[in-house]
Amino acid sequence: MLIQKLRLQRGWSQQQLADLSGLSVRTVQRIERGQGASVESLKSLASVFEIDFSELNQEPAMTDLTAPDTAAAPVASRELEEMLALQHVNRLKRFYRHLAQYALVMVLLAAVNLLTSPHRLWVVWPALGWGIGLLLQAVNTFELLPILGPDWEKRQVEKRLGRKLSS
Repeated sequence: MLIQKLRLQRGWSQQQLADLSGLSVRTVQRIERGQGASVESLKSLASVFEIDFSELNQEPAMTDLTAPDTAAAPVASRELEEMLALQHVNRLKRFYRHLAQYALVMVLLAAVNLLTSPHRLWVVWPALGWGIGLLLQAVNTFELLPILGPDWEKRQVEKRLGRKLSS
């Protein structure tokens, strides 16, 4: 999480960080997801970010998130909110990129269709198929169906664990 935060503060993409550090993009993605990293990888990242290696090598302290009176609970809560917000922004970015690709490709296909066979509009079929996929992505990204949204997921997890809902 720290690597991702440092990268985003500098406005770098994962590819740019990989190029600067000499690591692969896949390694950067793995480290950002919280999976283990070698000492060499962490040293390389520390040098790119111009911070001490020990700052990246620290293990996060285990905190009791069930105790609301601890000072660590608000910090963990803020980190969780930040992580969820970042995930939402990434979903939005993917959706808008997908929408732009759809628009560009459909304009190109429409031009090809009108230039090659204007009497038969075959461009409707790829537009419809891809459009349905884009619509489903929009429903997921903007949580347009609350029945399967985060609240539903939370209820299902609580039900599966045999807990009563806290709301």
